[in-house]
Amino acid sequence: MKRALVVIDVQESFLQRPSWAVSSNPDIAKQVGRLTEAFRAAGDAVVWVLHVEPGTGTVFDPERGFVRLLDGLAPADGEPVLRKTSHNAFTTTNLQQWLTERGIRDLTLCGIRTEQCVETTARLASDLGYPVTVAIDATATEPIAHRDAPPDRSVEEILADPRTLTTAEIIARTEYALAGRFATIATVDELTLR
Repeated sequence: MKRALVVIDVQESFLQRPSWAVSSNPDIAKQVGRLTEAFRAAGDAVVWVLHVEPGTGTVFDPERGFVRLLDGLAPADGEPVLRKTSHNAFTTTNLQQWLTERGIRDLTLCGIRTEQCVETTARLASDLGYPVTVAIDATATEPIAHRDAPPDRSVEEILADPRTLTTAEIIARTEYALAGRFATIATVDELTLR
């Protein structure tokens, strides 16, 4: 076992937000499920990471009950479920120690949000010396409002603003930013039909 799939924030919390209705990949659990099956079949590791914001009262506060994997996903015996409070999967977890103890050197990442926690983890993992692959179609994101947009706008208002970054633009930007610098970009088919 020299490879690991790191599944980042594929959790119920996101489904509780109105913006999930315009997610780039509402069926992300299916793609993640394909990846986990392929990694397990190859004898490789799977690591689950959940984002938590204790005491905030948000959908990421464990007390609200939404900090759990999406339906259809579950860790197998021996697969760790780490909880993080930072954007990347390393800083506030023991992920690096877990990988090092098992001699894992290659990482494949997937999860929610493409440009946020997945991309940030890819950049840090690369800096730590890991060869990184991002399974781009096993990530999901939501449109991002312009920095000058008023707060608390509805999803419809965000979508109507021509300054809003679409999910396709965000994913393309992430591919351009990571490819050849921090990660290899691949599809689930490319990773599972080898």
